[in-house]
Amino acid sequence: MSEPLVEQSHPWKQLGDRAWMLQTNPYALNTGLVLGTERALVIDTGAGPQQAAEIFEAVRQITELPLCVVNTHSHFDHVFGNAYFAAQGVADFWATERCAAVIRESGEEQRVEVTEAEPAMAAGEGEHTAVHPANRVVSGSPVDLDLGGISVTLFHLGTGHTDNDLLVGAGNVLFTGDLVEEGADPAFEDSFPTEWIRTLGKIAALDDLYDVFVPGHGAPVNAEFVVTQLNKMRSAVRVTKVAMDEASVDMTKAIPILPYGPEQSRALLTRLRTLAHWKWLERQTGRG
Repeated sequence: MSEPLVEQSHPWKQLGDRAWMLQTNPYALNTGLVLGTERALVIDTGAGPQQAAEIFEAVRQITELPLCVVNTHSHFDHVFGNAYFAAQGVADFWATERCAAVIRESGEEQRVEVTEAEPAMAAGEGEHTAVHPANRVVSGSPVDLDLGGISVTLFHLGTGHTDNDLLVGAGNVLFTGDLVEEGADPAFEDSFPTEWIRTLGKIAALDDLYDVFVPGHGAPVNAEFVVTQLNKMRSAVRVTKVAMDEASVDMTKAIPILPYGPEQSRALLTRLRTLAHWKWLERQTGRG
């Protein structure tokens, strides 16, 4: 099959020879598109059938090739469009093994998150509103997908934004999901902050392979931006842990001096406290 002719009157931003990015609302989601000569890869499908339909229509402005899908992690705004894409004939949905499991376990609970943006999806009523987990998984070793003329690498470098983050490398472009976020604070609610810092270090070290790093939301960035995010997060975690160690101090007093807004500062504090409690329980169980 010949390489598709790319039209210029479309909403996509070209990032590399065969890699593109589309930002749609709600959530200012970045969807990736990688074009091969035999098939194309769509990275993240949106928060429900409405957003997915917009993404799919935009894809078809560029290519009529058969599609496969990657989900960068298990959050609703990245996976709730899967059922719509399945209805359009997409058969292969890739994610980490843990991502697929989390979608199966908590997908129904996440519907409430899209009540305003995608009411049909929130209610589970109407077409293409099923929760559709990935059916092809990355477990351990990286996976190379041959799209024809370009090979895309799917790989997991460690926990961070979630316990199931997947990176997608295509030429000189790396799609990072929400491990990297531009224009807003990182979201800590399901995160592993200490491990996230280490994972960001591994991502930044890939600057000899990738020139463009595409966050889950916001504008594309470079490796220097990733290092800045790493350093800011390291400083925030250090301050929060100091507050946690000083039992006589109200931990919330740390919030004004953290390098994030109040909401995510509070989320970081809560998450670190929760993870510390889990570790304490593990130690107690081990002693028992």
